[in-house]
Amino acid sequence: MTPFDIQLKPPQDPMNRRTFLSSLALAAAPAMAAPAPNKRERMLQWLAGRTDPNYTPAAFFLHFGPRYKNGLAAAQRHLEFFRATDMDFVKIQFEQAYEPQEFLKTPADWSKLALRKIDFYEPLIVTVRELVKQTKKDALILMTLYSPYMCAGQCAPSATLKRHLEENPEAVKKGLDILTESQMIFVKAAIQAGVDGFYMSTQGSEAKTFSTPKVFANYIKPHDLVAMKHASAACPFNILHVCDYHAPYADYSATLDYPGQVVNSNTKLIGRELEPREIAKMFKRPYMGGLDRHGVLATGAPTQVEAEIKRVLKTAPKQFILGADCTVAAELDWKRLRHVIQTAHGIGS
Repeated sequence: MTPFDIQLKPPQDPMNRRTFLSSLALAAAPAMAAPAPNKRERMLQWLAGRTDPNYTPAAFFLHFGPRYKNGLAAAQRHLEFFRATDMDFVKIQFEQAYEPQEFLKTPADWSKLALRKIDFYEPLIVTVRELVKQTKKDALILMTLYSPYMCAGQCAPSATLKRHLEENPEAVKKGLDILTESQMIFVKAAIQAGVDGFYMSTQGSEAKTFSTPKVFANYIKPHDLVAMKHASAACPFNILHVCDYHAPYADYSATLDYPGQVVNSNTKLIGRELEPREIAKMFKRPYMGGLDRHGVLATGAPTQVEAEIKRVLKTAPKQFILGADCTVAAELDWKRLRHVIQTAHGIGS
């Protein structure tokens, strides 16, 4: 009998013997790796700065059409899209739009806007509750938030709204106050329903929108900040979206101090293009974006898309989410988006 045999001889007591054999089995088994984090855990770790050097999160958004604007049908469609594309969080589209208000003929008419209360938003809150019920344990859930100025642009044609703000901004302010009060009803209801944050959109500081930047600074920005500050204080994950859907920006100076844990904007300004890491440094927070919604993302061959993703990631900050500059075309193939997202998942930023 060798010393090795003596060392491994089990004790005679039955209970100790079982314990001894169990310890041998554990010692012989290969080390078990910790389970991979789900998307919710991964994104919260990412937000805290614990990024995976071999994984870049990604997400894209599109409108699903009139059949899926709100309610349970919208929840199911959002869930199908989330699973089909493998994106890293759920972002709910805001489809409870204001109808055109034909009486808005003069700046003074804005004071006559009706205050939309919770019954107006309830169909969309149903969507939120269902997604929270089905998905929150696995993924962060963000709700789209259009600014009061953007909602005003649903009430009246954009040209009319801008003209009224130039003519008599104090009169229009009364309407923006009403829209802001209504927005806060929705934001509080969405938070109560369980959202983890908001995708907070702003417009109005694009180049040449108004004759003077004071219109944005004094009448649009203060209304933007009411709900945005509330959301950022109440929720852990909010994305500031500086939206260039209608017009480009000369710079982002008017929105640098806006709240939000992440910023999403176009890398292209008038006359120049910024790198993602420049925007992150400018806004002093992580950046989401990098891909032109009209470019290779929409029309490129798979090899072109992969090359563009790699190019963008070389210029990205450590905390980076691959995405587009705004909502992509509704008809874009979900399989294309899945390819883009999974390509990002295989590359570290």
